[in-house]
Amino acid sequence: MATGFVLITTQAGQEIAVRDAVRKIANVTGQWIVFGLHDLFVKVEAEDEAELTRCIVKDVRSIPGIAETRTL
Repeated sequence: MATGFVLITTQAGQEIAVRDAVRKIANVTGQWIVFGLHDLFVKVEAEDEAELTRCIVKDVRSIPGIAETRTL
């Protein structure tokens, strides 16, 4: 099992739309709107690191309204 945490900064006013899109991704097991430098904190779980990378790079980062991501 591989787990990643993604800090997402959205474009202004896109927090709810991005959160709703993130919720639809099967590998996302938690998402929270936060305040400060980033707008969302997302937990992603996958079977292995390759699947985790694919999910973050192709699914999460392609969501309209995302300005920047940082993965922990």
